[in-house]
Amino acid sequence: MWERIGAMVFKEMRQMIRDPGTIAMMFFFPIIQLVIFGVAINNDPRHLPLAVEANDNSAITRSIVSGLRTTSYFDLIELTGRAGEGEKLIAEGRAQFVLTIPSDFSRRVVRGERPQLLLTVDATDPASTGPAVAAVNEAVTQALGRELRGALAARAPAPPPVELVLHRSYNPEGITSHNTVPGLLAIILSMTMVALTAMSVSREEEQGTMENLLATPLRPIEVMVGKIAPYFLIGMVQVLVILAAASLLFKVPFVGSPVLLLAVTLLFTLVCLALGFTMSTLVKSQVQSMQASMFYLMPSILLSGFAFPYRGMPTAIQWIAEILPPTHYIRLVRGIMLKGWDLRLALPESGVLLAMLVVLTVIAVRRYRDTVG
Repeated sequence: MWERIGAMVFKEMRQMIRDPGTIAMMFFFPIIQLVIFGVAINNDPRHLPLAVEANDNSAITRSIVSGLRTTSYFDLIELTGRAGEGEKLIAEGRAQFVLTIPSDFSRRVVRGERPQLLLTVDATDPASTGPAVAAVNEAVTQALGRELRGALAARAPAPPPVELVLHRSYNPEGITSHNTVPGLLAIILSMTMVALTAMSVSREEEQGTMENLLATPLRPIEVMVGKIAPYFLIGMVQVLVILAAASLLFKVPFVGSPVLLLAVTLLFTLVCLALGFTMSTLVKSQVQSMQASMFYLMPSILLSGFAFPYRGMPTAIQWIAEILPPTHYIRLVRGIMLKGWDLRLALPESGVLLAMLVVLTVIAVRRYRDTVG
C-alpha cells in the first residue's frame, strides 16, 4: 500500500512541478500577501496633503503653519490667502485637508475670545480622518504654547484658547457606505469582467474548439470583440443593479452627471475586458486563467483605495497602484457621485484609462495573432 501511495505522491509532485501556475500560487501568492499586508496597508496614514487658507498674516498664524509643517501626518502643499481656494483644492482631489484661519484670528486670541479654526476634510475617504485631526489639534496647541507667553500667558491654560471645528466635505455624517458602495462598482466589475473573459480563449483550447475557430475567416480583432461583447452586457446590468442599490438602499448621494458616470464606466468596463482577454492569451488552461485573475484582483482590492487609504501607502506601493485600472476608476466614481466632478476634472483619470485600453487591446490582438500562427 505504501509503495502505491508513494508512486501516487511522486506522480502528483511531477505534475505539479510541470504546472508553472501552481508553483507561482505556492510561492508568489504568499509573498504578495506579505508585501500588501506588511508594507502597503497602513491604518495610520502619514504625509497627507494639507492646504492652509491663512486670512490672518500674524506671528501666531505663522507659528501654526510651522507646526503643521513639522508633523509627519501632513505635507503642506499650498499656503494661500485667497478665500475659497481651499475648497477648490479639495474638490479637485489635490488636498485632503484644508485649515482655514479667519482674518481676525490673532486679535481674538489675544482678547481671550477663543476663536474657531475650520478644518475641512475630504470625507469621501474617511478612514484617515481621525488620527490626522488629532495631529492638527496637537500642532495648534503646541504653536500657541510657544506664542502665548509673558503678558499673554493667561490665555494658554485649559480650555485651549482656540476651538477647532471639523467640517466633513461630501460626507458630513461620515457614513461608510457613501465611501464603499461607489468603490464596489470597480471591484465587482473587475472580479466578473476580468475573471470571466480570462477564461474565454483558454476554454476554447481545453474543449478542443480552437481549431474550428481558427478555421473561420474571422480576424483577431473580430474574435476579440465577439468574445467580450456578452460579458460587456453582463457588466452593464451589474452597473445598473449597483447604482440602483446605492440610491434606494444605501441613500448614496449622486451630485454629478449620470451621463459622465456612464461614459467612464463604459471605458473602465472595456479596460477590464481587454485585460481579461489579454490574460486568456497568455495562459493555457482555465485553472491558470483563474490563478492569473487572483493575482490581479487581490492587489486591485487592497491597493486601489477601496479598502484602505491610498495616501497611507508608501510611495513605491502607490506607483504600483497607479498601474491598476480600479485605482483610477474609483477616483472617478467618487469624484462624480460625491463631489460633482465635471468633464474637466474627470479628464486626467479618464485619459489614463483610455491609454490602458489602447495598450491592452494592442497586446491582446498581437498575442491572439501569435496563437493563430
